[in-house]
Amino acid sequence: MNVAGHCLCGACAFTAAEVSPEIHACHCGMCRRWTGGPEYELSCEGVAFLEGAPIGRWRASDWGERGFCSRCGSALFWRGRDWPEGRLDMPPGLFDDQSGFRLTEEIFVENRPAWAPVATGAAQRAGAEVLAEMGVAP
Repeated sequence: MNVAGHCLCGACAFTAAEVSPEIHACHCGMCRRWTGGPEYELSCEGVAFLEGAPIGRWRASDWGERGFCSRCGSALFWRGRDWPEGRLDMPPGLFDDQSGFRLTEEIFVENRPAWAPVATGAAQRAGAEVLAEMGVAP
């Protein structure tokens, strides 16, 4: 079943074949600068953007890149360097139907700012654990 969504201006419309309903919040310094707070993301497979969508890409680190709409600036995705085409972590706010999504995990919790509350019931993981899982040296 394809799930649809789009950026703020609508120019970067997409469908995703599979979307995990489990949201993770990333508190790393890059994500906080990118979004102004924790970045909320869902793991998605089979993502296809509308042909000609004005997607800007920025290699944010040695292990990943960020995508954004070059018209309105909406954050579209984070993609790991070794991920296959169509696998992206995407903000839940982009999706037309957000029912069933739930916050299940916070990562890089040692970087959580004092003003951001701990998500009750969400797993808490340190940045070193996440980087090790991706095969990246801290």
